[in-house]
Amino acid sequence: MLEEDPDQTYENVLAEIQSFELPIEATLRSVYDDQPNAHKKFMEKLDACIRNHDKEIEKMCNFHHQGFVDAITELLKVRTDAEKLKVQVTDTNRRFQDAGKEVIVQTEDIIRCRIQQRNITTVVEKLQLCLPVLEMYSKLKEQMSTKRYYSALKTMEQLENVYFPRVSQYRFCQLMIENLPKLREDIKEISMSDLKDFLESIRKHSDKIGETAMKQAQQQKIFTVTLQKQNNVKFGKTMYINDRIPEERNEIVLKHAFEEEDENEEEVLTVQDLVDFSPVYQCLHIYSVLGDEETFENYYRKQRKKQARLVLQPQSNMHETVDGYRRYFTQIVGFFVVEDHILHVTQGLVTRAYTDELWNMALSKIIAVLRAHSSYCTDPDLVLELKNLIVIFADTLQGYGFPVNRLFDLLFEIRDQYNETLLKKWAGVFRDIFEEDNYSPIPIVSEEEYRAIISKFPFQDPDLEKQPFPKKLPMSQSVPHIYIQVKEFIYASLKFSESLHRSSTEIDDMLRKSTNLLLTRTLSSCLLNLIKKPHIGLTELVQIIINTTHLEQACKYLEDFITNITNISQETVHTTRLYGLSTFKDARHAAEGEIYTKLNQKIDEFVQLADYDWTMSEPDGRASGYLMDLINFLRSIFQVFTHLPGKVAQTACMSACQHLSTSLMQMLLDSELKQISMGAVQQFNLDVIQCELFASSEPVPGFQGDTLQLAFIDLRQLLDLFMVWDWSTYLADYGQPASKYLRVNPNTALTLLEKMKDTSKKNNIFAQFRKNDRDKQKLIETVVKQLRSLVNGMSQHT
Repeated sequence: MLEEDPDQTYENVLAEIQSFELPIEATLRSVYDDQPNAHKKFMEKLDACIRNHDKEIEKMCNFHHQGFVDAITELLKVRTDAEKLKVQVTDTNRRFQDAGKEVIVQTEDIIRCRIQQRNITTVVEKLQLCLPVLEMYSKLKEQMSTKRYYSALKTMEQLENVYFPRVSQYRFCQLMIENLPKLREDIKEISMSDLKDFLESIRKHSDKIGETAMKQAQQQKIFTVTLQKQNNVKFGKTMYINDRIPEERNEIVLKHAFEEEDENEEEVLTVQDLVDFSPVYQCLHIYSVLGDEETFENYYRKQRKKQARLVLQPQSNMHETVDGYRRYFTQIVGFFVVEDHILHVTQGLVTRAYTDELWNMALSKIIAVLRAHSSYCTDPDLVLELKNLIVIFADTLQGYGFPVNRLFDLLFEIRDQYNETLLKKWAGVFRDIFEEDNYSPIPIVSEEEYRAIISKFPFQDPDLEKQPFPKKLPMSQSVPHIYIQVKEFIYASLKFSESLHRSSTEIDDMLRKSTNLLLTRTLSSCLLNLIKKPHIGLTELVQIIINTTHLEQACKYLEDFITNITNISQETVHTTRLYGLSTFKDARHAAEGEIYTKLNQKIDEFVQLADYDWTMSEPDGRASGYLMDLINFLRSIFQVFTHLPGKVAQTACMSACQHLSTSLMQMLLDSELKQISMGAVQQFNLDVIQCELFASSEPVPGFQGDTLQLAFIDLRQLLDLFMVWDWSTYLADYGQPASKYLRVNPNTALTLLEKMKDTSKKNNIFAQFRKNDRDKQKLIETVVKQLRSLVNGMSQHT
């Protein structure tokens, strides 16, 4: 480009430099970079341009020089006037300043006053803005000091939402704002501390609360029951007929009940009267305001669950006294009464689901505790008091809406235990009655005594009533006493059945079942133990049989007694019958068996006194003394048996004769008896004849023909065989139905014959045979061989 028009290029560069457009480095660089010697040429152009500008400046100065000179001339003219004016101005200023000093002072005072006035106005305005905040904060402090924490929290909310935003720029406000969280925490801690104190107090006073609640429930129940009794009396419908409390007393009882109700009406206390719940309400409100209600609910429920576990924990010796159970129940009732109150007066602190869960947990623990501790109770009175406490406990909590069906189910278990304790107690009563009885018929000397006894025991005997006094009742003194005690047992059993919310039919069934247990187990066991006692003799056993007969007859009156109590007819399909019939039959059979046993033992005692000379040559001509004593004893004892049922006396007589026959047979066949003489056999035959005479004398009436004599038939045939020595007939007819010696066993005959066999010279019986007839000795040997052969044949056949 410079090659084409270098001069124009330099002109353009100079124009750019004169235009003051920066930077010019690129422009200058283009001048130096395009051609050699460009710098020199450019400098020449630049000098020429400078010279042109100097010429123009000089022309301009020359053009304006005259005007400049004129201006200087004018200034010199006014210089003097200017100096004068300056002096005047200075003097005027001095005088003006001197004159304005007072004005300045006053003006400054005015300004200062105006500033003060403005500041005062500002302060008043700010104070008017801050004063409500300070008043509210002062109110907050006062509420904190008077422990009105819920109001204090509301005041804090107003301070934060309304008052603090107006004065948030002030330092004191920031201090207050910073202090509010600490105050809230203090309120939470204080309210929580009050709640802890409340929980501790309520734990200590739960028994008082529960006692009051149970007492009120009991009074209400007594009033309701008494009112029902009055209605039943008015309409002629009585559920229970108790001869201890006459019906005419119902009106008096009701009157007293109403009077007691009126007296206690002003004294009825509620849980609010006994407990100050304000710490709970306050703490709940405080945590609700602070938005931490869930924390409070969780803490309250957790602590109350801990307290519930403590309340449900029984003392180790709780079962020893009723007071231990009462304290246990009152604490539990007090706990749940408080929870029920909290449920109804607060919203959400506790819920129905929570209380139900807590109650189910508690109920399971209560049932386990009662089941365990009640098992140690052996006193029926204590068990009955426990039952009454459980009923009151259940009724009280049921009144507060808690389900208690499982408690009444538990009562049925405790009822069985109560019956067991009653049975044990009455077992002792029966034993005492039996120990005190003289087992003799009751003597009656006057009409009054007779009426007194039959008023307690249902005895009817027209023949006895016609007899003059004095006379005797067939039973002993234990019979009316046992009958009375059975009725007492029914009363005691009824006490437990009351208040169980069961129908009359169920109560009737309970009474009958428990009475059956008393008869079939307790009384029966006592009778059996009595019968087995060593000091009970035959006379006592006879009286026991007579007693059981009368007790058996009295069972129907016991059924009538239960029917009168429950108003449930015996004809009802599901009515349980009393098992007295079988009970007393079993006892009677046991007594009869014991009579047979003792009678046989007595026979054995007489038989043991037998002192036979088994080697005597001639009999004494009369029966043995021991046997005559035994027969006399049997005659006297069978006279006592006339009071027994005929079959019992006959069985006893037959058993005695059979046992005597067996004992005599065993005496002959005793293995220790090595030899026996014919004289001894004849003497033994005399004793058996006395036994047969005794049997034929009909010691007990009712035997037909010679039935009793048949008890000695085995002995009779055996002795006849040896007395007449009719071995040929025996051996010939053995095994025939019409055999004369059908009851003689070959083994028995062989044993006795071997005892009579001549085995030594001391045997006087066969010494004559050897002198007079040696063939008879051979005959004896032959009979012995034949008997042995017969016995061996029987063994092989068997």
